[in-house]
Amino acid sequence: MAPSAKAALLKAEVIVAYKTYMDLIEPEILEGKETLSSGMMGEISRCRMAIEKALGGKDTAIVSSGDSGIYGMAGLVIELLADQDLLGRLSVEVIPGIPALSAAAALLGAPLMHDFAVISLSDLMTPWDEIEARVKAAARTDFVLVIYNPRSKKRDWQLSSVKEVVLNYRSGDTPVGIVRNAARKGMSTLITTLSEMDESVVDMLSILLVGNSKTRVIGDKMVTPRGYFEKYGKK
Repeated sequence: MAPSAKAALLKAEVIVAYKTYMDLIEPEILEGKETLSSGMMGEISRCRMAIEKALGGKDTAIVSSGDSGIYGMAGLVIELLADQDLLGRLSVEVIPGIPALSAAAALLGAPLMHDFAVISLSDLMTPWDEIEARVKAAARTDFVLVIYNPRSKKRDWQLSSVKEVVLNYRSGDTPVGIVRNAARKGMSTLITTLSEMDESVVDMLSILLVGNSKTRVIGDKMVTPRGYFEKYGKK
């Protein structure tokens, strides 16, 4: 958790979050505060609860994992406030967090030293053909791929499909990093290759980093060279 995010939670009178994320917050932060939580698919209702509390004069925080502006709740809050003509009435602050891609990349080494594309495989709100088109475009243009929401119990085929798409453009020896529970209890990391990647070890708590044509494993670290060493290292 970023220090500014922790400070905001300590200051808040009301904290609203998905139940799993509420359970991750340190108990001392929650002490003496009103907490409101709900399960999956309750994003809109949680935001509306938070807006109602804020309208009542309470300093209210809505919690997302990682960074609230990256596949989080920040955009939805702003959309709902605009829809209710409340943007000028309530003060909104989006506080940066530490996104899973940054935490995962640091654990793996330095796989994001060059250009990369971030794609979620969740097709709950984005049609699969659009997701697949983005994967193809990113793979064709040699971006490192960061894959969020790679595989769930109900969505167990998309990652295999993405693997086949990327293999049309990259070698099977391309390094792939799999990080589960990045910076949380039960964290695990694995560096494998595109052809050897076992989709069965991946779930919704995992994030994948698929290297580009220049990514390699140095020791036990996954690295995508920026080009410094090639240009200046031998001088």
